[in-house]
Amino acid sequence: MDRITLTRPDDWHLHLRDGAQMADVLPYTARQFARAIVMPNLKPPVTTTALAMAYRDRIVRALPAGLQFEPLMTLYLTDNTSADEIARAKQSGIVHGVKLYPAGATTNSDSGVTDLHKCARALEAMQTVDVPLLVHGEVTHGDVDVFDREQRFIDEVLIPARRDFPALRIVFEHITTRESAEYVMQADGHTGATITAHHLLYNRNSIFMTAGGRTGVRPHYYCLPVLKREAHRQALLKAATSGNPRFFLGTDSAPHPKADKENACGCAGCFTALSALEMYAMAFDFAGALDKLEAFASFHGPDFYGLPRNPDRVALERRPWTLPDELKFGEQTIVPLAAGEALSWRLIG
Repeated sequence: MDRITLTRPDDWHLHLRDGAQMADVLPYTARQFARAIVMPNLKPPVTTTALAMAYRDRIVRALPAGLQFEPLMTLYLTDNTSADEIARAKQSGIVHGVKLYPAGATTNSDSGVTDLHKCARALEAMQTVDVPLLVHGEVTHGDVDVFDREQRFIDEVLIPARRDFPALRIVFEHITTRESAEYVMQADGHTGATITAHHLLYNRNSIFMTAGGRTGVRPHYYCLPVLKREAHRQALLKAATSGNPRFFLGTDSAPHPKADKENACGCAGCFTALSALEMYAMAFDFAGALDKLEAFASFHGPDFYGLPRNPDRVALERRPWTLPDELKFGEQTIVPLAAGEALSWRLIG
């Protein structure tokens, strides 16, 4: 199979940043995806419906002429998010989820939740009016190994939340472990999960070793949750290609300036928006499951969120091409994941 056509997909987890930086990365997403769930971890965070509406307006104004793209907005959950704010979000028609960042878990998460029990009224309101909770699934305890944070989150946060709010729709975002995939497979229809292209293609060796076997820290492969062992990558690939409707595409493309990545304390995040769909195609191709890509990329996400599937289509062709080394990012540059490396699939329209 050297050419595939798909119903135009959506990205159910995306970071766009703001201002000139957003204007530079937005076209890459809009070229591939009809819609995207836009993360709210700006500075300051998008904590209210009014802020979400203003951010959406900035995204729409930055969209180049000729590109059709709908940003699906989210609110940033805090210890003080009120039930009234959840009601306003639902009534707005533009807010499609509320994001849980455990405080300190990732980029711009300092204002995140310190204890989910403090959010009980907001969660009850979300369950009542049917606004999904989107979770960054890691605990942040200092005594927990970074590779174990996701498993501990399931035990300490997700299972209790599912017990206390059984009708709340929860998206376990960017899962990275076999245990997370198994949890979602065994869950009911109120629980879904996004999987990134980089967690399908790479394991934790990629942070420290090139394809040619040279060793050294490669900061552009560092993300949170961090890449895991090969056994976990294989489990994620099995889940993504299984046809299970609770798994769907979410790139977690997270742009950072090159200088902030190549730093003594480099930022977490992989920028994949330039080639996201091609990377997913590669992963499914390696697994011999290209016939499962359309459902994962184009059907499962809108079905879970209760939105219509897109009417138009896109095409990919088996055509090797090389990713650029750097791209413009506001007044700085950004390095895409796998910069300078060849991909085997190319989006052609």
